[in-house]
Amino acid sequence: MNNKLSDKDKNDWEEFLSKKEKLLNKDVIQSSKKNYKIKEIDLHGYTLDKANQEIKNFILNCFNEGINKLRVVTGKGLHSQNIKDPYISKDLGILKYSVPEYIKNDHELMSIISNFQQARIEEGGEGAFYIFLKKKK
Repeated sequence: MNNKLSDKDKNDWEEFLSKKEKLLNKDVIQSSKKNYKIKEIDLHGYTLDKANQEIKNFILNCFNEGINKLRVVTGKGLHSQNIKDPYISKDLGILKYSVPEYIKNDHELMSIISNFQQARIEEGGEGAFYIFLKKKK
């Protein structure tokens, strides 16, 4: 192995040291992962109105308790009876679609929610989603 540095390497090193840029500290990034207080609600079998009432109460109670991550299980709508009724939307009658829509249209709830996200496959995938709540002031 050659222990001598070339002039180019020396110049590159001096240029690097003279810059004010800082390198990314990988240790800090890894240690800054959020610890979530998590609660979940399962809405399988609920009617649309009952599910909307329950989800609103659930979100408000969790916010007041300082919970910051919610897992909402709606199911995928595979067993929904709405498909048989021509007067009900085949999509928005299914809790999977209607519950997030209800939440997004409720200004009180949206004022305390920071983000929505589909659940990981091992936690429900398409039949569940996460709600991340803001910190209570």
